[in-house]
Amino acid sequence: MRTTSTPTHCPYCALQCGMALSPLPTGGVEVVERPDFPVNRGALCGKGRTAPAVLAPGVRLTSPLVRSGGALVPASWEEALDRTARELSRVRSAYGADALGVFGGGGLTNEKAYALGKFARVVLGTSQIDYNGRFCMSSAAAGGIKAFGLDRGLPFPMEDIPRTGCVILVGSNPAETMPPFLRFLHELRENGGTLIVVDPRRTRTAEQADLHLAPRPGTDLALALGLLHLVVAEGRVDEEYVAERTVGWEDARAAAMAHWPEYVERITGVSVPELRETVRLFCEPEAAMVLTARGPEQQSKGTDTVGAWINLCLATGRAGRPLSGYGCLTGQGNGQGGREHGQKADQLPGYRKLDDPAARRHVAEVWGVDPDTLPGPGRSAYELLDALGTDVKSLLLMGSNPVVSAPRAAHVEERIRSLDFLAVCDVVLSETAALADVVLPVTQWAEETGTTTSLEGRVLLRRRALTPPDGVRGDLEVLHELADRLGVEKGFPTDPEEVFEELRRASAGGIADYSGITYRRLTEENGVFWPCPTPAQDTPPTPPAAPRHPTAADAPDGPAAQTVGADGPGVAHRVPGAARPVHPGTPRLFLDRFATPDGRARFVPVSHRPAAEEPDEEYPVLLTTGRVVSQYQSGAQTRRVDELNAAAPGPFVELHPRLAARLGAAEGDPVAVVSRRGRAVAPARITPGIRPDTVFMPFHWPGEGRANTLTNPALDPTSRMPEFKVCAVRVEIAAP
Repeated sequence: MRTTSTPTHCPYCALQCGMALSPLPTGGVEVVERPDFPVNRGALCGKGRTAPAVLAPGVRLTSPLVRSGGALVPASWEEALDRTARELSRVRSAYGADALGVFGGGGLTNEKAYALGKFARVVLGTSQIDYNGRFCMSSAAAGGIKAFGLDRGLPFPMEDIPRTGCVILVGSNPAETMPPFLRFLHELRENGGTLIVVDPRRTRTAEQADLHLAPRPGTDLALALGLLHLVVAEGRVDEEYVAERTVGWEDARAAAMAHWPEYVERITGVSVPELRETVRLFCEPEAAMVLTARGPEQQSKGTDTVGAWINLCLATGRAGRPLSGYGCLTGQGNGQGGREHGQKADQLPGYRKLDDPAARRHVAEVWGVDPDTLPGPGRSAYELLDALGTDVKSLLLMGSNPVVSAPRAAHVEERIRSLDFLAVCDVVLSETAALADVVLPVTQWAEETGTTTSLEGRVLLRRRALTPPDGVRGDLEVLHELADRLGVEKGFPTDPEEVFEELRRASAGGIADYSGITYRRLTEENGVFWPCPTPAQDTPPTPPAAPRHPTAADAPDGPAAQTVGADGPGVAHRVPGAARPVHPGTPRLFLDRFATPDGRARFVPVSHRPAAEEPDEEYPVLLTTGRVVSQYQSGAQTRRVDELNAAAPGPFVELHPRLAARLGAAEGDPVAVVSRRGRAVAPARITPGIRPDTVFMPFHWPGEGRANTLTNPALDPTSRMPEFKVCAVRVEIAAP
């Protein structure tokens, strides 16, 4: 008889597609469809379908490794943990607590991210913790907080997207990065809506668009400002909305009016007729959305660029209304939750600010420590990696592979090699783990239970479906054992539900309030949207005030689905068996007020400025980077799956036929791309679907084809996001 399958979610991107895992007679599990989950309705991309292959014997790690005589050799858990604790203690005694670095990942569950942040601050006492999600959507987060007072990838559920009138998709290629998402765009067009794609490449997503704009890389800010200029010039500003629900319009309008259409055309390469058509398509429907991704965000002006697109939404009344708004398509599996609960350099659980005295008091009370003992904000991700071997002498790394994924990767690899001590927790021997002094093999996905938060702010429960191999332990157990060895015997449970219960208390009252969410609710309700506070027992639930434009009844699910801003109580209901009403969660934010003190959104005046590195005679071409459908992030896991490697076996350089002709390069010829930071070599892929002044490389591979050898670590001054998406290079024929 076949054993019942276990419902869970994909381990890869931020869609967190629903799937089920069914045991195989020969051991292991296979993926089966789970049509009940509304995001993907059972559909999966190749990465999701083949996810169990990473857990196969011979692919994943099954024993701790320690460095001996220059090589990594198998060791017992006791030896590996003892050595790790001993080295961390030695470095702290010799150099101080801030010589200890901690680097996390956007794929860690909420429980692991929470425990890692607590471990860094309570056990190690270090401020030097950040995570690779800094490279994902930190600019969108900063822009959202400035404008709305709150950052959540999508302030509405994905089911709203097909029902709006127009979507401008900026710098995103979901046909390859998150294929199941594409159905929302198909349904949008089937319903009569319009899709506009902004991308310097004619990607598989751009081919689906009604209008494709191909700006020069690094000019998305100018493009958004030019569109806002036309909105003003053509009398399309929603003056009533601006007056009632926003502040700061005069300054933002003045900044936009300095970017007239012909000027923007010269900067971006997007023609004036295309600019005017974009404004018409965006403004004529009753509702519209702007969705951004890494293209405009991974720039040294990413926060301002996001702000310019938000200004476009605000000026046209397209935020805080049903079926309208600005949203960000988060990339990593738990990129949203991963930054909400404490592994980011400046944040405490619940999206609280680390330098806020009230936040420190609240979290310290939950943790049972003196708030004065908590360190202050530390370095951002790239700045932390850049300090390795100098100010930061040791590093504990979980779920990240910066040797491949960080900008200026050769320099980062050099800094990692210079550490006194490196310990890595991972499921496979990544390129970074191969440099470690201790490698700890940890459970992942199907072998553990835990929560993640999808790009739409839906908290989800992944369930354990498989017993991990002997010799493999969970990250929570690793932190528990290390804390015990370092003198903290309590406060680091190994049961994920117990950790989540503490996370609920720590997040209570914060921006990302999970206090009303439980494992039981996640199971019964197929996920819960945050914020979801716990109503006071002696206070009756308060219905939200009616939104001004239009009424809540116009939203897809009617008034019962609507809630006020992040600090509002929402509409309570009863969960079967619950003793009192519970908050329903918040699928749609801002319908009544924004999460600012006065409830109004903020326009932020911004102006175009060049990329940190523009082309010149020595480096005359622009490089941009991205992903392909069959690989994921640094490729540490997907490059170990035969089916995925067959589809995408290695790096390439995409270039326009005119550029190829000037070089004398034919399809498949090895070409070298050279920047001020290094040189990468990969086969040429010639296509008219890219601008003649631009080349593209995917960033999934190490070695001589490593795209991030070339990328520029210039940082956004607010978000500290590196400028992955644009740098100056030259392209030349490489020796065979």
